[in-house]
Amino acid sequence: MAAQPANGGMGMGGQDGRGTASDAQNLEALPKIQQALDVVYNPYSSNDDRKGAQSFLESIKDTPEAPTHGFRLASDKNQSPLVRHYALSLLEHAIKHKWASYSPHEAEALRNWVLQMSRDVAKGDPVYLRNKIAQLWVEVAKRSWGTEWMEMDSLLVQLWQVPDSAVHKEFVLVVLETLSDEIFNSDDMVVQVREKILSKASVEIFTPAVVLLEAFPNREAGPEVRYGDEGWLARIIELLRQCLSGDVQNNEDLRGCAIRGFAVLYTLMPWVIPKSVAVTGAVPVICEGLRASHIEVQKASLEALHALYSRTSLDEVEFLELVVPLYGAQYVTLFRQLFEWSIIDPDDIDDDKYQLSKKFSEFISYLGNYLERRFSALPTDPSQVDLMGFLQLLLLVAQNQSLVVSIPVLVTWGRILNHHSLGPNIAATAAVVGPLLEVCSARLIRYESLPEDSEDPTIRLLFEDTDTIPERHLFLGNYRRYAAQVIENIVQFKVSDAMQHILGQTENVLTHLYDDCPPLDMANYSKASQPVLRVDARATVIEAALKGYTKWRTGPKRDGKQDAQELGTLSSSLEGWCNRLLEMKFEDPLIRKRILQLLVAFSTSVLDKNPSFMLKVLEHILVTWPATHPDYKVYSDAIKDLQTESMVELQRLAARMPDHLLDVYDQIAAKVDEMVASGTLDEKRQITYQTFLFTIIHRSRRLDQTTKIQKLQGFLNPIRTQWQDPRLKQSLSSHANFYELMGLDRAQGYVMRKQMHEIQDWGSVELDEEGKALQIELEARQTSLPLRLTKSFLTCSVEKVDKGQEPLQLSSILWQDCFPIILPELLNFLSYAHASHSPNNWVGLPPETRSVVDRILTDRFWQSGISEGSKDDFYARVLEKKHTFEGLASTIRGSIRYVRESCYAIIYCMTRLDMQFYGFSELPEPLARAALAEAASLSSHQLINLLNLIRYLVDHCPVPLREHFLPPLLEACFRQMDARVNGEWTKLGQQQAIKSAGDDLTEEMKNESILRQLTYTSVMLVADFLDPARENASKDLKTSNEDLQKYPSLRDFCLMHSSIVEPLLIFCTRVVGTKDTRCCSIILRVLKSVVPEFDTAGLDSTESTGADKSNEIKHSNNRWVPGATASAIREYISRDIIMASITSLHEPYFVEQQKELASLIATIVVHYSHLSSTARDVLVSLPNIKPEEVDKGIEFMIRSGTRSRGQRAVILELLRDLKGVSVSEMGKMSKSIGLPSSQPSSRKTTRSMMAQKFMTAPEPTNNNGDNTNGLDGLAGLFEV
Repeated sequence: MAAQPANGGMGMGGQDGRGTASDAQNLEALPKIQQALDVVYNPYSSNDDRKGAQSFLESIKDTPEAPTHGFRLASDKNQSPLVRHYALSLLEHAIKHKWASYSPHEAEALRNWVLQMSRDVAKGDPVYLRNKIAQLWVEVAKRSWGTEWMEMDSLLVQLWQVPDSAVHKEFVLVVLETLSDEIFNSDDMVVQVREKILSKASVEIFTPAVVLLEAFPNREAGPEVRYGDEGWLARIIELLRQCLSGDVQNNEDLRGCAIRGFAVLYTLMPWVIPKSVAVTGAVPVICEGLRASHIEVQKASLEALHALYSRTSLDEVEFLELVVPLYGAQYVTLFRQLFEWSIIDPDDIDDDKYQLSKKFSEFISYLGNYLERRFSALPTDPSQVDLMGFLQLLLLVAQNQSLVVSIPVLVTWGRILNHHSLGPNIAATAAVVGPLLEVCSARLIRYESLPEDSEDPTIRLLFEDTDTIPERHLFLGNYRRYAAQVIENIVQFKVSDAMQHILGQTENVLTHLYDDCPPLDMANYSKASQPVLRVDARATVIEAALKGYTKWRTGPKRDGKQDAQELGTLSSSLEGWCNRLLEMKFEDPLIRKRILQLLVAFSTSVLDKNPSFMLKVLEHILVTWPATHPDYKVYSDAIKDLQTESMVELQRLAARMPDHLLDVYDQIAAKVDEMVASGTLDEKRQITYQTFLFTIIHRSRRLDQTTKIQKLQGFLNPIRTQWQDPRLKQSLSSHANFYELMGLDRAQGYVMRKQMHEIQDWGSVELDEEGKALQIELEARQTSLPLRLTKSFLTCSVEKVDKGQEPLQLSSILWQDCFPIILPELLNFLSYAHASHSPNNWVGLPPETRSVVDRILTDRFWQSGISEGSKDDFYARVLEKKHTFEGLASTIRGSIRYVRESCYAIIYCMTRLDMQFYGFSELPEPLARAALAEAASLSSHQLINLLNLIRYLVDHCPVPLREHFLPPLLEACFRQMDARVNGEWTKLGQQQAIKSAGDDLTEEMKNESILRQLTYTSVMLVADFLDPARENASKDLKTSNEDLQKYPSLRDFCLMHSSIVEPLLIFCTRVVGTKDTRCCSIILRVLKSVVPEFDTAGLDSTESTGADKSNEIKHSNNRWVPGATASAIREYISRDIIMASITSLHEPYFVEQQKELASLIATIVVHYSHLSSTARDVLVSLPNIKPEEVDKGIEFMIRSGTRSRGQRAVILELLRDLKGVSVSEMGKMSKSIGLPSSQPSSRKTTRSMMAQKFMTAPEPTNNNGDNTNGLDGLAGLFEV
């Protein structure tokens, strides 16, 4: 079968490659190769000798004789395995890099060498050699199978049928596994060029002929590539059946074939025709693998099942054939036994079993999801479907002590219970729902607050499964969210029983709260004590239950009279429970806070028709104002939390139940006037009571608008008066006057007199009486400003009110005369607050001492996983240093932050009133200047808050006013983002070049963490503004969506203005090279979507009418982007963005982003190559890139029918020598001479894609509605 020799390319001297007289020179090279390999692997070789040997071995690959050397050495069984492995790498290099240059005879000879070595594989050969030969077979197949090489399938069957040779079967299985994986999953350019031929041939040889005939009755007959009718899927299933009937525990051959067989199925199941799985009886055989007596076989079979049932597109017939049988009692019992066997001991974790448990949970969740998805097709015959048994299995998995094992099925429970017909049926099954409610309720405890040395097995496994504290918190947040959804669904269907059970358990917990722990001790108070955590968990259960109750009450009713009776009974029962809760007395302020939240939740939801109970809650709030205990700082801090929450809940009552409160408005107002007159209320509390009264009137549905305006104007008059005060205008006329207004002039004097710039440890120096008096004055100065009063009443005017609703219309009327008075001074406040972060503006300090300003204005904050100790420890330390120099610095920066954040909140609220704010013709430039001119002085996390404000300013801008309002704001915003983000990453890189230790390292980690948050906020801002799915939508009743279509979308608006798109694209270009993989990936996707917008060709690049339309290049012809702008942007993208992408492609850091980077480059080339040669020129200018290869690649990329994966493969192939390698691969010897691997490919077994998803934050919803809390940002979380 060997080809005749060819004189040239491969330097072959004879038809078998073993040489003739003319090979004397070739034979001389073999000993040199062996000697060089000896030097490489000899531990005593010098570095110079080893490098010289490696260089020689690399050079051999490019010689014409390399394939001959390779075959001679590899086929010589007397050579050492390392020599043979290197020899195979010579053949691999020839096939991969020189195949196209070989003549048909040379290619055939090379192929025959591979076939000969394949026939000669023996059990004595190391596994890695056999796998390497199999890889060579695949490389040849990728290049010639289906065209020049038609008999491949026949040859594989011949090897398969070698008598009593497990090694040949394993070899064939490796070939089939690798072939399937390479053809359907790889980005290999060779595969992409021949993708249609290879994928069609693969389907042909794996699928039984009868299935192909049924699936494609009219398919065109092509070249015959298959051998026999059964197909490889059937052959593999039969082999597995034979292996599993034997002793896989002790028979290595059987075990090896079984594992390899399942590995092939793993690669087949995502794409194989489902009918062929049914016809071959694959599922029962794979399930039989779960019974195997060897865990590696079990894991391999489970992987195959996982791959099959992770497919979400099985139709009804396929569901009946493939899924329904697994609901039968036989398999449910098998699954239950397997899962019970796989449960591990947290004290002695069996990693194999634990990994199997995790994968099994995902597999079962897929079956459960199909139950919900195809429930209408489920047979009702209990002999076919053991539904109760399957539900019990789902319950068992959900109850697993590992939350990571439990969570996939927990999500499935939520889906099942939410099903309109399946949910009620399951909810009626107490044997399932009762235990499920118990486990979900128990797991709403905040595990992250439990001590790390806890003996709780759930905690110990959680630490085993999570790498960082932030990851752990995200995972637990997801788990609680899913558990709460399950509770909500259960209560919706079993409202009476579930509510009674939940409230009864909660009452029992509250009654016996301190039975097994010491009573409250203020001196040793902890915010994470067992009683606090238990109450919090029960309150969270009740809050989920109340959502379910509300769904039940507003949902469809079956029997009006019966439901009304049940509703009345339930309401009475709930009121009685709440009254008992009101009577309970607790000292712990956080427990009291949680109970207060519960009482308001009941009052505003399930008991919203009960005004008498609401008044009890109101009275409870008004009288719940415990005094602080300054001697016990942590306890006092908890008291302040309770006080703050009381004010929040008071406002919630007014917003949700205004008409009930209107009946007693006069009494409440008199009580408030009495408390204000007493002089005992601080500013916050006084304003809260006033806004409470304001909200009652504002949200009432019983008063007419005229009456409301008359009553509400009285609340706003003091605000108007304060802003019109000439003294305020004078104080805001200069920066110096602003400092005087805030008391910062006195602060500068004190700092200078005390020489604070010379003191290292501010926390160790106590304040004198002057310093303490200064602190008090700085805090008092804030109360004299109109900011808090304005912010509070504006918030009440717009919070939780949608566009077009009467309260918002009322607010527009109320504030229309105030905005012209407020805005000029408000912008001055904002401008001075930002400018105060620049040391140059602290003129009260000598220039040589102004470096102290940066230190004063550097916020202290606690960061999870970076800062030492817990958040409570951090706040305790802050409180302890209240009256030190550090405390004074905190007060100074707190004064500036108060002004800054108040301005943000007021501006945000103003944006909700549309024309009253955006209608000012002279506002855009001053606003952009006030917000962004001095933004460079802000710290990274302060800038995050400002960017959130910019997002709201853009989101709320009426579409017709965008042209007037947004350009100066967006241009300045993108320039600031680019300067700050790029500058900070450059600075961080310089710092990391210098090794840090101790506190310096901690500070560096904090800065990096905040910088990543700033980068993410900036990137998401860009992604939101350029979202192609974001359309112009009317936010009021006056403007129709049709009217808005004559305006560009926000995406088009940004792209059509060169002043905006220029800094935007420069920012994006810089992010492509920023070492933050999350942000880089987002920007790459954004840029890829933007590229077609500047492809302004008038005609499609494809003329073939028969081409696959889905693969044609779509030209945007964006009517909004001017031609000159489009041309300039195309050149920038083709040059700068491609170069930035190539640079990142070369960086080892971006190994995981290489496909995305290549996709972006490919998109640019495909869309712009017919308009400009810039992209081509950039590629050609790179080292070792041949122009003809680039031209050939571009020709293939723009060809009709080439898929995006193929286009990406071209770029990856062109840039193969420039691609970076991961850090873990650095320093390793070249693959051609490196240590061989026994595995043909590696699949990560640590964490699946599903598990990783549970470790990340849920996708944010694009909600442009009210969200004043969004402006709190990091300042609200961390700053002190």
